[in-house]
Amino acid sequence: MEYTLPKTVIVGGREYSIRSDYRAILDICEALTDPELSSEEKSAVVLYIFYPELEDMPVEDWQEAAKQCVWFINCGEDRRGQRPTPKLMDWGQDFRYIVAPINRVLGKEVRELEYLHWWTFISAYYEIGDCFFAQIVRIRNLKAKGKPLDKTDQQLYRENRELVDLKTNFTAAEDAVINAWLGKK
Repeated sequence: MEYTLPKTVIVGGREYSIRSDYRAILDICEALTDPELSSEEKSAVVLYIFYPELEDMPVEDWQEAAKQCVWFINCGEDRRGQRPTPKLMDWGQDFRYIVAPINRVLGKEVRELEYLHWWTFISAYYEIGDCFFAQIVRIRNLKAKGKPLDKTDQQLYRENRELVDLKTNFTAAEDAVINAWLGKK
């Protein structure tokens, strides 16, 4: 059990500082969904964001470094072997709806803080309770499971479809093809 907020991890027998602020982890999440980056590029970007001293780390330790990064992002939990679940939120798309309830839970404006540990941010996220974002996620979950929406949910969905529907990130080339099909320039 982890009782502290880690700011370092051990990789290859050496202790490395990490960027443990929630903004760094959200940047990692954005990089992982960037359709313009290859898998190798995503891996490199993640490591460069997470490890301020990556240039001091032997390349042969990067795989272990990636595992430590995942461990940290998962708040010290081992999630291997868990069944995949439908994607119900996107940090980039949903952040503006997540931040207000997190502010309420923590009693402060988190965007104005110099530093907020990722695990503290996630702990607050787990406690946001009933709010607009929770309604969005509930509707996404019902839709993902193919369950019908009640009248209230249908109305919320109709009025906020662009917020509820998760956007697909396309590469510039894919966007060009779609725009050509739609007759857009």
